[in-house]
Amino acid sequence: MSQSRPPVVARSVLVPFIIVTSLFALWGFANDITNPMVSAFKKVLELNNFQASWVQFAFYFGYFTMALPAAIFAKRYSYRKSIILGLALYATGALLFYPAASMESYGFFLLSLYILTFGLAFLETTASPYIMSLGAEETATRRLNLAQAFNPLGALGGLIVAKQFILSNLEVERIGQEAYGALDATAKAAVRTTDLAIIRDPYVILGLVVIVMLVLFVVVNMPEKEEYDDGLGMGAAIKRLWRQERYAGGVIAQAFYVGAQIMCWTYIYQYAESIGISNADAVPYGVAALVIFLVGRWVGTYLLSYISGGKLLFYFAIGAGVMTLLTIFVTGYVGLLCLVGISFFMSIMFPTIYGIALEGQGEDAKFGAAFLVMAIVGGALMPTLQGLILDVGGSAYTDTLILGVPEVNFSFVLPLLCFLVVAIYGHQVYSKYPAPHVDPAPPAPPRP
Repeated sequence: MSQSRPPVVARSVLVPFIIVTSLFALWGFANDITNPMVSAFKKVLELNNFQASWVQFAFYFGYFTMALPAAIFAKRYSYRKSIILGLALYATGALLFYPAASMESYGFFLLSLYILTFGLAFLETTASPYIMSLGAEETATRRLNLAQAFNPLGALGGLIVAKQFILSNLEVERIGQEAYGALDATAKAAVRTTDLAIIRDPYVILGLVVIVMLVLFVVVNMPEKEEYDDGLGMGAAIKRLWRQERYAGGVIAQAFYVGAQIMCWTYIYQYAESIGISNADAVPYGVAALVIFLVGRWVGTYLLSYISGGKLLFYFAIGAGVMTLLTIFVTGYVGLLCLVGISFFMSIMFPTIYGIALEGQGEDAKFGAAFLVMAIVGGALMPTLQGLILDVGGSAYTDTLILGVPEVNFSFVLPLLCFLVVAIYGHQVYSKYPAPHVDPAPPAPPRP
């Protein structure tokens, strides 16, 4: 008599599963509400592009700072305690937007984002394995994929809130940047105070929502999975990992990929503005990029049944490079559509690199995963370099021509170089490790 297959989510852990799954939406929301803020802070505080790019530097450098400590904390204590600490840091960073707006301090806003992403690093490092532990091992991948489905819902929510409650309500957008610059000091201060409060409020509300989630984790009976010392030792595990070309190359490729993703999703607003589309009206293009990204994820997942991970990564990186070249040299609306289209080819890169790098690492994968999350630092460094390129001719986006195109177009040479690095890694993987990488394990933490 055949035994029944175990459920993906058992009734006994349904409530804990729902609570943990909501975290995937929470960090997706934080990621995608922040991308348009580069342009918003630039206008309200009259920053140049390099200064404005520090929004992304502060946000993504927090991942680099805290990913490894999060992995160590989870190993020493438990997933549940790590998530509680992550939620506390997340809420603290979001609520610090209130005093930052009161002081009208850009540095304080950056510090708030930095602390907020301490919390996200804890959540992204621990929520995925916690979801996998809530049930039978043979259904772990399906359980994680189900939880991942809520990440893009949070990301879309972040974009909608950015458009409806921030960008569409900014006074500086209503009166225009030139008129704002011409205001006297008193009038300008009034507009700045109003607009910083508009930026502040969604983050403060988000902080309160995160506190509710924290309370749920404290009062609800959540299954515990303690992480005991396996005798391998962190130092020895790290040495073993970095001696492997496939792993070390994966961390490097991941850093460049994340840098490319954040540049393409951040500077889509500047690209749109350069052809006469306001920040608020550019949000639908950001939404379209995310939808195309999700379509690419489904298509790529299907293709992985027939093509090795390294080879598909190479093909998609070449596709992204071609679309980026069109973004650079085809100006106007068509160039903007090409920029949106890059997202299709970016879709499989993060989880594919993650899976290839960690395949067969055993217990070392716990620390290996932390370094792959730390590689998100590419999203901190690369946008600042792109901001420098945008400032070549001045703080506007079409002050000068480089290779016959405006500097905002030329600045996408940085994502192009990033995709080249990813393509090289993919080629090396399928050339040196020809075995198919289908459904690589462990699954990657979901990123939009």
